[in-house]
Amino acid sequence: MKRLILALIVLLAGVLPARAIDIQTIDVPGVGTAWLVENHSLPIIAIQAAFRDAGTAQDPQAKEGTATFVAGLLNEGAGDMDAAAFQQRLEELAIEMSFSAERDESFAFMRTLTENRNEAFRLLGLALTRPRFDADAIERVRKQLFAAVAQAEQTPSAVAAKRWYAAAFAGHPYARPKEGDAASLKAITRDDLSAFAASHFARGSLVIAIVGDVTPEEAKALMAGAFGALPEKATPTPVAEVKASPPAGIEVVARPIPQSTIVFGHAGIKRDDPDWYAALVMNYTLGGGGFSSRLVNEVREKRGLAYYVYTIFAPFDHAGIMLGSVGTQNERAAESMAIIGTEITKLRDQGATEAELALAKKYLTGSYPLSFASSGKIAGELVALQLDGFAPDFVAKRNAYIEAVTLADVNRVAKRLLAPENLHWVVVGAPDGVTSTVPAKK
Repeated sequence: MKRLILALIVLLAGVLPARAIDIQTIDVPGVGTAWLVENHSLPIIAIQAAFRDAGTAQDPQAKEGTATFVAGLLNEGAGDMDAAAFQQRLEELAIEMSFSAERDESFAFMRTLTENRNEAFRLLGLALTRPRFDADAIERVRKQLFAAVAQAEQTPSAVAAKRWYAAAFAGHPYARPKEGDAASLKAITRDDLSAFAASHFARGSLVIAIVGDVTPEEAKALMAGAFGALPEKATPTPVAEVKASPPAGIEVVARPIPQSTIVFGHAGIKRDDPDWYAALVMNYTLGGGGFSSRLVNEVREKRGLAYYVYTIFAPFDHAGIMLGSVGTQNERAAESMAIIGTEITKLRDQGATEAELALAKKYLTGSYPLSFASSGKIAGELVALQLDGFAPDFVAKRNAYIEAVTLADVNRVAKRLLAPENLHWVVVGAPDGVTSTVPAKK
């Protein structure tokens, strides 16, 4: 019943306008600084925490998947509670708790009813500071990861992305699959899991945002209790800066399926690049604007060649990429790829229009409040801003950065960042008239 109540409250929560968000910075004794947004309209508290330099790029060589494995085990028993007891306690109090690992960071998320806040934060603290890593839980999660890896090998989009990253970042940790593979998962031991958690979850690398029905003083006490027992400093392995450098050309992964899934891209920019906002506006026109983008209009709407097509600029801590994808019938793969290349070239060489600039700005500024549509989304957005090095006033300033982008900026950045001749294409399927021109990086 309590979980149903929590779900109903979450559904009733509306979008909180970005301009209405009052972000407080609070000093948590023995932990550090956290961002807080008070909202007492609903009896819910959400918290997201991130640990810098604790993502899958930290996986030991030949033991890829370690960070993901650890994340899967953190709510499988902690302190004096085994997995069943821990999960039962979460269920009894309708506490949502999850952990995940991305390339650069590991994340913790929790949402609870206000009345259960003390126990919820106690359990979160136990999961992070006293995970059990019991043998039965390890083998259960290992089997789940085996199944996920096997499923990914049968999923064209996952295969294409895996091959693209392997080509773009050869020899760098970003090239390795985040979930590992069957051999690496089999090699991971309990000692590996314990060592990863002990060396990467620390107060000095912790970023926190807490949102909801909680005062600053209450938040300080709750977070001090949850995170205060973590070690002071982490000891991550240094990760080198890298430029995505996939070989220009096509890699075909033959599969006997009727559709081709295609991933394409080349180097991009990081989040702190001065041209980031111009790139964001430019990409909306290219492939990030749904039905307003050139690629969707030319590939899907005009010609009916694809089920979907898009592009993104994705920043990591140590690299940036421009990545796109398209899904089409095998007999239309070659034509879809040709049109995508043509449209990227046209935008680079001829630039965008004033009308496209206005449309991009309108969407990018108007949709920004959707990033704050729930307590969980707010917490996630505020953690992301801290990881990117921004101050709390960024939320109020962000749309002004978009509005400041000129057509000259967009067209200059298109010339700087778009390089269709450098695109690396991975095609998974049985595409007619498309053959490999570069060797595979598995």
